[in-house]
Amino acid sequence: MGALSMATAADVRRIALSLPETEEKLAWGMPTFRVRNKIFVSLADDDASIGVKCPIEDRVELIASEPDKFFLKEGHDDHYAWLRVRLAAVEDEQELRAILADSWRQAAPRRLAEEHRDVLDLPTG
Repeated sequence: MGALSMATAADVRRIALSLPETEEKLAWGMPTFRVRNKIFVSLADDDASIGVKCPIEDRVELIASEPDKFFLKEGHDDHYAWLRVRLAAVEDEQELRAILADSWRQAAPRRLAEEHRDVLDLPTG
């Protein structure tokens, strides 16, 4: 697939579910994707953005470098290792896969993540 005209909730779902041991569950009325029951991505209720795991110390730099793409939900994400991504600002499928795979790696148990170091090389579509 490669280029996306705009990343959609369907793209997020397809890519997230292609990652090892991932399942989809509703939480707070929104779809979440989990690896061994740990959330690594959630879809916003308007399907326009996603929440992903991100070390707190990396968030400021990401938001400063691409404020149209990355943001925090004020009052909600302040104390969590979590970052929001506007799907309309995602450049292509490769970037979306990289964002989701990075979040998956942070949520996955260490041994599982080590067994799947090639997670970015998973086949598309």
